[in-house]
Order: sequence, then structure tokens, then C-alpha cells
Amino acid sequence: MKIFLLFFLFLLLQNPNPNFSLSPDGLSLLALKSAIDQSSDASAFSDWNENDSNPCHWSGISCMNITGFSDPRVVGVTVSGRNLRGYIPSELGSLIFLRRLNLHGNQLYGSIPDQLFNASSLHSIFLYGNNLSGTLPPSICHLPRLQNLDLSNNSLSGSLPSDLENCRQLQRLILAGNQFSGAIPFGIWPNLENLVQLDLSSNKFNGSIPSDLGELKSLSGTLNLSFNHFSGEIPKMLGKLPVTVSFDLRSNNLTGEIPQNGTFANQGPTAFLDNPSLCGFPLQKSCQDSSDESSAGNQAPVRDRENSSKKGLKPGLIILISVADAAGVALVGMIIVYVYWKRKDSNGCSCTGKTKLGGTEGGKTCSFCSCACLNAGNESEVESEKEGDRGEEGNLVAIDKGFSFELDELLRASAYVLGKSGLGIVYKVVLGNGIPVAVRRLGEGGGQRYKEFAAEIQAIGRVKHPNIVRLRAYYWAPDEKLLICDFISNGNLAFALHGRSGQTAGGNLSWSTRLKIAKGTARGLAYLHECSPRKFVHGDIKPTNILLDGEFHPYVSDFGLNRLISITGSDPSSSGGLIGGALPYVKSVQIERVNNYRAPEARVTGSRPTQKWDVYSFGIVLLEMLTGKSPESSASPSMTAMTSTSSSSSRAEVGDLVRWVRKGFEEEKPLSEMVDPMLLQEVQAKKEVLAVFHVALACTESDPEIRPRMKTVSDNLDRIGT
Repeated sequence: MKIFLLFFLFLLLQNPNPNFSLSPDGLSLLALKSAIDQSSDASAFSDWNENDSNPCHWSGISCMNITGFSDPRVVGVTVSGRNLRGYIPSELGSLIFLRRLNLHGNQLYGSIPDQLFNASSLHSIFLYGNNLSGTLPPSICHLPRLQNLDLSNNSLSGSLPSDLENCRQLQRLILAGNQFSGAIPFGIWPNLENLVQLDLSSNKFNGSIPSDLGELKSLSGTLNLSFNHFSGEIPKMLGKLPVTVSFDLRSNNLTGEIPQNGTFANQGPTAFLDNPSLCGFPLQKSCQDSSDESSAGNQAPVRDRENSSKKGLKPGLIILISVADAAGVALVGMIIVYVYWKRKDSNGCSCTGKTKLGGTEGGKTCSFCSCACLNAGNESEVESEKEGDRGEEGNLVAIDKGFSFELDELLRASAYVLGKSGLGIVYKVVLGNGIPVAVRRLGEGGGQRYKEFAAEIQAIGRVKHPNIVRLRAYYWAPDEKLLICDFISNGNLAFALHGRSGQTAGGNLSWSTRLKIAKGTARGLAYLHECSPRKFVHGDIKPTNILLDGEFHPYVSDFGLNRLISITGSDPSSSGGLIGGALPYVKSVQIERVNNYRAPEARVTGSRPTQKWDVYSFGIVLLEMLTGKSPESSASPSMTAMTSTSSSSSRAEVGDLVRWVRKGFEEEKPLSEMVDPMLLQEVQAKKEVLAVFHVALACTESDPEIRPRMKTVSDNLDRIGT
């Protein structure tokens, strides 16, 4: 209070004719303006005028009418991303109705003042991306409504206070990228029943991982404890966490075998990397190998004794051992032959595992983990080998034996141009039996690489899933390469969401239909990642590559085409060749836009595609279905209106759909300001929409290691609305 009086006296001396009309909240905010170095961006406070009656029209300030008070009171302070240098004044603690404090992305230094937590209405504190130091004040949990605390990427130090157990309303605790150290206290986590996100990564925590972290029943997304100094075994209790939780335990000193219970079954190997003494599935390091290495030094005397004892074996015993060895070898050989012929005779796929994917192969319901149906397409493989020597002559090869037609039938059929991209021109062709197919022209080159082309085609042809477009046949000739696929009748997701230029169709998808499309697409991508023979990376997920049938059943298309184009090595839009004379060539085509669905790391020249690229792109597609806005239109007026400040940094953020959505959640904007207006008609869908938003934001994390696997994304979506 003395500091506040001194500050008020300072203002009085600076202005001999003061205007006493400014409210007490306004005077407290002027302390923040004075705490910022004058060398910083002055425009951040250009309209913070002490002569105003209240601060409610100042940039970054939100107010609300409170019962019992004649003047509106300050409930939100947002001065973020301005690179401001200064400190956090204790006077902000006098804003007793302040709910949200957002000062992230500046250069604030010093400690977090204890007096700040006198603002008892605070429920969201965002101070990440500054230079704050000192310890985490124990009084932080004196805030009864605290829900969001993000202090990441500062220089805070000290231990984690056990008083955190009193933050019973806390939903997000993000302390990554600081200098915190010591052991994480036991006994506090069962009390945090509402905790949804926990990120303690990139600190100096040590000791063992508390087993009672497994009691965080509301946790979702990623439990991030990576880049610390944790030691000991991973507690089996973590397996009790919800199955939607992903682990990130990289770069610690953990030892022993990775547990296999509960949630551990859904984790990939990246969750446990850089722990040299960790072993077991899903790492490629057997715990038996580890024990063998540790005991290698003790085995030498034993081997010496065994060798010495063998020297004294009797001839009869040697013969008996030899006969037993021969019998064992014969038995193993019989088993191998039996398994070989069983697999050869099998007409369906061998599927084992637990998690049902929902697809069927050969009348069997295939499970998730072992559903690479390698026998599919074997007959066409044999056919390709027979045709290999005649690759120069031109061959129409059926991938699916039950789907065949003659080359002249394709030549006589009527063809309609569906579109063109960098992956070739696509035609709709109606065969003589009335069946429509989609034909994609790949180009003229690659005449000497038939076997390579055919091998790649066979890998694509083996992919059979109800949410993936089926490849039925292909045509090869030195001057023409064609792919024949199923024709999907109802356009693509981009048209369904936005319509085509000059047409009114599109934008009328109900929430249930959008959720159905999202679930089906996720299943198809998960199959490509986990179950396809090549563990395919699609590399180009976007709404135009998600096709829809008459019942809005989704089909993922165009996977594997980049590799085929590189083999042919020519312009897919070229028009020469035998088939080129039959199928119309279009010179005027729409220029393809820059791909705004690509992951940040995918935009680096020379980078290799990964499955996490697909996860990010799918997350953008989810955001587009939720908001009704494509990445290209993210600078629309409606998006601009949502930005609360007029700073250049805010304008830069508007151009990015991911940042726009994250900013909306950070500032607790109403859901009605972010979702497609069409979805507001379905009031009952609010919880489902929020759940899908969380899935999409997890997919679009900037760090690819933090993004979930596509299988986890699919599982999470399948639980929504069921």
C-alpha cells in the first residue's frame, strides 16, 4: 500500500493539475505503463490516458459491469507479444475483479510479485516467453479460481511447492523451459482433479517420477516430462491415466523395463527415446539384451567351467547330445514349413491385436496392429513379373482380379475432365458396363523404370480400407502412364465446406456429418500409418484430397502419388501418347494454391516426409471443419474482428488459422465467435465441438514429437459422440 501511495504522489508531482476522475483500476494499470522501459514500443500504451474517466477503452483492457458498482471494473489485461522490457508491478494485485492477465511474449524481468495474487478473481495467468526469474510463489494457490497457469520459457528456478495441491481448480499447469530443480513432490496430484494439461519439460527436475501422477483422471493430450534428470523406473501407475494421454519422457535417466499396462499400450517409441538404460516395447531394445550385457563379465568364468567340463564328456553322452540337437533342428524345420504353407494357402489377411479398426478384408474384421494384408494383390504381382519384360509395349494391368476390362474399352469410353494438379490430370471415365472410374494421367517419362514403377503400384494396390480410395488397375507405356481408381461421386470436402467459385453449394454440412467425415478420415490415415505394407506417409492431406460419396462417407485419395511422379520424371500434364489422343487434354486449368496445410517442418527445403506431417495437416483440416474457414481465408474480416488489439503483432497472428484459434481459447472468447455459424444451430453439439477443438490443437503442435500418433487421434475422435 505504501508503494501505491508513493506512486500516486509521483503522478501528482508529474502533473500539478491532475484530473482525479480516473478510476482506481485505471490508476493501478498506469503502474504497469510506468514499469515498462521508455525504450520499448510506446504504441502499446498510446491510448492509456490518465485523463480518462476509466480504462475500459484502452488497448488490451477488458471491463465488465459488476453488481453493486456504478463504474465498470477491469476483468482482463492483455499486453502480449510486444517485446516490452520492464517488470510486473505489484499494483496489479489491487485489481480485485481481474480474471485474465496476459503479458506473454515480452522481455519482462524480475520476480513475480506476491502481491499479484491479491487479485483473488484471477483464473488465467499467461506470462510465458519472458525473462522472469526467482521462485514460484507459494501464495499462487491462494487464488481460489485459478484454472490456467502458463509460466513457460522464463528463467524461474527453485523447487515445485507442495502447496500446489491447494490449486484444486487448476486445469493447465505449464512450466516448461525454466530452471526448476529438485524432486517433484508426491501427494499433490490426486487433489488436482481438474488438471487437463501438465508440461514440466526442459527443466532440471530430478529424482523419481511420482507414481500418483497416474491419479490425474482428467488429463488429456501429452504428459510432458521430457528433457529433465528423472531417474529410476517408470511407475506402472501411469498406466491408469486416460488412454487419450500421450507420454513424452525423452532425454532423462530412466531405467528398467517400460510397463505394458493400460495407457502404455498406446505409446510410440519416441515417447521414451534418449533414456540409455530403458528397455522393452516399443523400443527396439530387449530387456534380455540389457541383462545379458550387464552380466557379461560374470559369464566368462561360467563358460570356462562349462568348457572344462565338456572336455571330460563320455562318448555315449556326446552321441546322445548330437541326436537331440538333430531332432530339435528337424522339429524347427517342420514348423517353418508348416507356417509357410499355412500362409500360402490363406486367402484372407492374418489379423491379430486388440483395437478394432472397423475395416474388413476377405470377410474378416481386421484388427489395428497386424492388419497389413500382404496376400492382397499377390496375383497381380505375379502378373507384373510375367509382364516385366514387355514393359515397353504398353500394358493394362488389373490390381484387383475381380475388376478387369480391356484397353480398347477404356479408349472408347466417354471421358470428362475432373481437375488438374501437380499430380496429373484426372478424368471421369464411364466404362461399357456403366461403371464410372477415375483415371489419372501421370505423364510420359520413366520408360526405363517399369519394374520400379510396378513395385510401387503393387504396394499402393495392397492398401484396402473403407476410408481409402481403391486403386483398381494401371496402364504402362513409354509415352503414357495411367492409374485407374474408384470414382467417388460427391466431390471433395473443400467443395462440401465452401462450394465452388460461382456456385452456392457447400457450407451446409451438419455437425454430425462433419464429425462422421473427421472420424472416417482419421481411420483411413491411421491405417496408412500403422497397417499398410509400407507404413505410408501421405504427405499432402488437405480437403481436396478427402473425397465424399453420396452419404458423405470420406475417402482419402492421392497417397503414394509423389513417388510415382518422381519415377516417371516428366510433366503429368503432357498430352502425347496413345491414351493422350483418346482422353481430352486441358490447357486452361486452375493454378494450384500454396499448400497452407503443411506442417512447419515440412516447409524446410530438402526435408523428408514423416507421419507427423500428416497429423499436423489433419489438424488443420479439423480446424477448417470447425471454424468454416480455410487457411487461405484466415485474414477475413470476421477473423480480424476477433483480435482485441490493433498492434502489428496481432495482425500477423490473424493470418494463421492455428494461432487464431489458440488465441481465441487463450482469451476465452465465446465459442460462437470461433465456430462455423452453421454449427450454432445444433446446441447439443457444444461439448463435442470443444472436444474436437482439443484434438485439432494437439495435432497442430509446432513440435512434431509432441503431436499424437494418428492412431491416438482416431481413437480420441471415435470416443466423441458415442
